Amino acid sequence: MHARTPLAATAVLAGVGAHLPPNVVTNEDLSSTLDTSDDWITSRTGISTRHTADPGTATSDLAVRAGAAALTSAGRNHDIDAVVVATSTPDRRCPATAPVVASALGLGGVPAFDIDAVCSGFVYGLAVSEGLIASGAARSVLLIGADTFSTVVDPTDRATAPLFGDGAGAVVLRAGDPAEPGALHAVELGSDGALADLITVRAGEYLSLQGQAVYRHAVTRMSDAARTALKKAAWSIDDVDRFVAHQANLRILRAVGTELGIDPGRVYANVSSVGNTVAASIPLALAHAHEAGELRAGDRVLLSAFGGGVTWGAAALTWPDLTN
Repeated sequence: MHARTPLAATAVLAGVGAHLPPNVVTNEDLSSTLDTSDDWITSRTGISTRHTADPGTATSDLAVRAGAAALTSAGRNHDIDAVVVATSTPDRRCPATAPVVASALGLGGVPAFDIDAVCSGFVYGLAVSEGLIASGAARSVLLIGADTFSTVVDPTDRATAPLFGDGAGAVVLRAGDPAEPGALHAVELGSDGALADLITVRAGEYLSLQGQAVYRHAVTRMSDAARTALKKAAWSIDDVDRFVAHQANLRILRAVGTELGIDPGRVYANVSSVGNTVAASIPLALAHAHEAGELRAGDRVLLSAFGGGVTWGAAALTWPDLTN
C-alpha cells in the first residue's frame, strides 16, 4: 500500500465501468415457460428484458470486466490501494470473491474483501471506501457491485423470475478535495434485522420475497435515507440534478421520486432493459447514464437503495469530469 493520505481526505469518484453478460432474456422468452405475458410483467414492473450469466460464468467474471472498465475510465491502472466487492452471490462461500477479482486485474497484493448488503451493497461500499480514504488507509479504491442473482431465483416462479438480472458495475474512488467534481458529500446507512424474512435466500432454497411489504418498506426507507443524505450534504431537493436509485422496479422508482418531490425527468431509470441487478444496480445505472450523456460534470447526484437484511442507504455526490 502507498504512504498514508492526510486525514479527512474526501473520496472523489474518478472512473466508472459496467458489464452485462451477453445472454438477453425477454419477457416473451419467460412467457414460453411461465404463466405470464409481456403485458403482465411490464405493467407491474416496468421490466422488458434482463441479462443472465451462462452456467460457466461466475460473479467474479462479471466483476473483473466491470472493474477493468472503471480502471480504464479513471486512467489509474497501477495505483489502486484496495478492492471492495459488494455481492450477495459470491463465487464461493469461502474465500471471498474480491481477492480473486483483484488478482485477475493485476492488483494482487492489495487488500481485497467482500461486503454483503444485498441491493444496498454499493451504497454500503461507498461508505466503506470513503472510510478507507478518509482514514488514510488508501489513496484509491476500486469498488465493484456484482451479482448473478439469476442463480438463486426459482425459474418457475412468475412472481420473482421476471424481476432479476445479472451484471456488474464499478467505480474508482480516490482521495481528493470536497470542492472537486466527483466528490462524495454524504452517506447514510441503516438496517433492521427484524425484517430479515422480507427478502431471503435460505440454505438450499430459492429466493423468497414478500412483495407488498418490500414495496412499502422500500419506499419509506429509501425516501427517509435520501432526505437524511441531503441534509448531511446541505442540499435541497431542488439542488438535485439526477436521482439514481436502486433499480428494483419502475413502480418503486416512481413512488420514491414522488415521495421526495423530485421531477420525473430527473429520475434516471434503466430497469426496463436490465431488471434488478442487486448490488450492481446503482453502478450500472451510473455507467449507463454517463454513456448516454445524461450525467454532466458538476451535476448533483442523489443515490438511494433498499435491500435484504433489511438494509438501506443513500448518498450524495457531484458527478466528475470523465473523459472515458
